[in-house]
Amino acid sequence: MALTYTWKIKTLKKTSGNNLNDVIVGTQWELTGTDSDGNDGTFNGATPFELSKVDPANFVAYENLTEEIVLTWIKAVVVGAYWDHVNLQINKQISNKKNPIVDVNDFPWVAPSSPNPAP
Repeated sequence: MALTYTWKIKTLKKTSGNNLNDVIVGTQWELTGTDSDGNDGTFNGATPFELSKVDPANFVAYENLTEEIVLTWIKAVVVGAYWDHVNLQINKQISNKKNPIVDVNDFPWVAPSSPNPAP
């Protein structure tokens, strides 16, 4: 089933260190997948980044960040088995919307009870 994906950044965590200010060291995000029938599922994720691995030569100042830049960092981490896990969770939610699991207590082996007659 082909899905259309929508990414959204929910929060950023920042700190200063290594002669850099306002360095992003964590994100919280969500990814929503929607099928052709409009059914959707959402995965909420968190991606940390190590301050010690920030390359000062390629550092983007906080005020110059865009959602697309941060999503590029996240998408570089959400690959392989992690992507498979995220996608599986989204597809499970969509499947449950199409074919909901419901609790029942009217068991086929129990005869329906009749209402008590009035005295």
